[in-house]
Amino acid sequence: MSRRYLFTSESVTEGHPDKICDQISDTILDTLLTHDPRSRVAAEVVVNTGLVLITGEITSQAHINFVELARKKIAEIGYTNADNGFSANSCAVLVAVDEQSPDIAQGVTTAQEQRHALSEDELDRIGAGDQGIMFGFACNETLEYMPLPISLAHRISRRLAAVRKTGDLAYLRPDGKTQVSITYEDGIPVGIDTILISTQHDETIGAITDNDAVQAKIKADLWEAVVQPTFADITIQPNQQTRFLVNPTGKFVIGGPQGDAGLTGRKIIVDTYGGYSRHGGGAFSGKDPTKVDRSAAYAARYVAKNIVAAGLAAKCEVQVSYAIGVARPVSVMIETFGTGKVNEAELLEVVQNHFELRPAGIIQAFNLQALPGERGGRFFQDVAAYGHFGRDDLDLPWEKTDKVDLLKSAFARSLVNA
Repeated sequence: MSRRYLFTSESVTEGHPDKICDQISDTILDTLLTHDPRSRVAAEVVVNTGLVLITGEITSQAHINFVELARKKIAEIGYTNADNGFSANSCAVLVAVDEQSPDIAQGVTTAQEQRHALSEDELDRIGAGDQGIMFGFACNETLEYMPLPISLAHRISRRLAAVRKTGDLAYLRPDGKTQVSITYEDGIPVGIDTILISTQHDETIGAITDNDAVQAKIKADLWEAVVQPTFADITIQPNQQTRFLVNPTGKFVIGGPQGDAGLTGRKIIVDTYGGYSRHGGGAFSGKDPTKVDRSAAYAARYVAKNIVAAGLAAKCEVQVSYAIGVARPVSVMIETFGTGKVNEAELLEVVQNHFELRPAGIIQAFNLQALPGERGGRFFQDVAAYGHFGRDDLDLPWEKTDKVDLLKSAFARSLVNA
């Protein structure tokens, strides 16, 4: 008997309070790494009505203007009108930053002192900055090897921001959330059950002042300008049975930091796989690449994506774990959920031999400390909204599938017999 079920994932726009914080944190990171690639950064941000608090631990030779960076990013997101209760030019920006603890830093300090390509011996001596577990995931539900629910939720969120910024739907405000429920049969997506969009908006739209009429126009406009373009290249389409919910409370005028406080690192499921895969618990934004919470999660995604892209499995989850000050992972696990076409023990051995999972090796392989400087001072801030994975709009090193030929060659005989 076939099993039929729903799975739901959500996304948020760049104007969501938590995402404002993530983006400011990663803007700070980008700027510090651009001027000093050896910067050690753990930047945390809090926002509330009319207030931005920048805190955390930072050790760097770079001298930056935290207040100016925060205001510039807030304006870029779209908070330029004080009527929103939060504006780039009028909000207070407080800075309370300390240096990183030397007890934490000592395990990875050597990595920061190197300016050349590291040898195998050096890679083995440079430990992880903390203990922890990280997961990476990939599946063949979409061209970007992401689960369909989170892929669609992100697409709708990005489109929602785009029509606001272009002025196509100028009455929209920056804060917004999206949610997509997909119908599955035996693990295969077969339909769109529900699409939910909650978007901040002006109180009135032109001459329309009645709230019911305002909401009706928003719903019609979003279907035409946001939802339909999102599904233009998607095989599974909404139909008459698909529920389309817009601003279910009936109104969403007060939003952003005026409506809810925000905090860096509070949208870790949105940042990853929408709950479809497990999560180690560590946030990404504001952390420099020596923090394995971030860099090892990127490496685990790289491994999983190449395995699926090579046709070795339809779904793949990779777990890695680390001990502070120790270079090689304490453990590596590969799970293919019964979709694997090769022996998982052999697959694990190939991965450990051909994929770099040591912290300094990950940084070197992906060039993570230098990327912001090489890309005009911004890199990490661009993944701080709309997901860190499956981004076909960005050139991300952990999204490359350049190990596919190696994997296919290693298992050529197994794939022929599969």
